Amino acid sequence: MEELAARIRGQRIERAWSQFELAERAGFSRPTVARIERVDDVSTATLVKVAGALGLRVELSADR
Repeated sequence: MEELAARIRGQRIERAWSQFELAERAGFSRPTVARIERVDDVSTATLVKVAGALGLRVELSADR
């Protein structure tokens, strides 16, 4: 989760988007984006939508 949150934050900053702008593009509130970036508890569906707004894809894989 920490790696995904860092990637989302990094991609947002790289695009020079505010948390508010990313939230609007993803259909959430700014506090939701802030919770993701703080690695607070958010649903997988929320992470997928926010990542999608950045053009990122979330993949799950088994540890081997």
